[in-house]
Amino acid sequence: MTYEAFWKSLTPIYDPDEAKAITRLVAEVLCGLSWADLIAGKDMTAVGNDLTAVDAVHRRLLSGEPVQYVLGEAVFYGRSFSVGPGVLIPRPETEELCRWITCGDYPTPPRILDIGTGSGCIAVTLSKEMPTATVNGWDISDTALETARKNAVRHKATVVLNRRDILATPWDDSYGLWDIIVSNPPYVCRSEGAAMKPWVVDHEPATALFVPDDDPLLFYRHIGHYAWATLRDGGVVYFEINPLYARQITALLSSIGFSDTETHNDQFGKTRFIRAWKRNKT
Repeated sequence: MTYEAFWKSLTPIYDPDEAKAITRLVAEVLCGLSWADLIAGKDMTAVGNDLTAVDAVHRRLLSGEPVQYVLGEAVFYGRSFSVGPGVLIPRPETEELCRWITCGDYPTPPRILDIGTGSGCIAVTLSKEMPTATVNGWDISDTALETARKNAVRHKATVVLNRRDILATPWDDSYGLWDIIVSNPPYVCRSEGAAMKPWVVDHEPATALFVPDDDPLLFYRHIGHYAWATLRDGGVVYFEINPLYARQITALLSSIGFSDTETHNDQFGKTRFIRAWKRNKT
């Protein structure tokens, strides 16, 4: 099957640009074909490529399964991460959150906690980009933690991973545990699910995506209070957010005691990130 035939077969599910991007990824990862090979019209099932494997991937894509799950890989911050069903697929937007964190001024070595680590993409990236840091990751999913451990080993990153539920974690833990707390928590209201792509809603873990319609700030409230109790003086909390609730999250953090709250846009110009500092008044 040629590149053109492959991507065109996906257009009942994906728009043409996305179908082309998916096909290029399959051709590169599965078939070892370059963009030049595809332009030249080389068959994706040419001699040396596994016809059965290509057909199997094609069928799974036609069923609406995300290409990252089909290939078992997702690229994040220039690195390949193992992913699979039960683990949120890393998004390009979240790369900008990592860049924002790495540009900050922190004590050396900083102590970092990633809450809801999922595939470990944030924790592993921060460990690699900030090599003096001590990085911890929490998640409630055993599947996610297993995947994060695999990715930490894969990239030779030193990350301590634990099963812990932030919604059940006391807000009065030991003071001064962390310099940085970061989280990309569930932030999509259930009512927004109808407008989302079916390959996201039907395949990615609901527990990593959705919050109740009547409590969209659920995780920000719990993480915010926990952060206030456990960050050192001068520590900082970073969040990826639903742009619809930027003002409410800013107000929440202010009510907890945080100051110097800043927002940051993603590559699409949407208000996607917030950080706030803990500065004890003297």
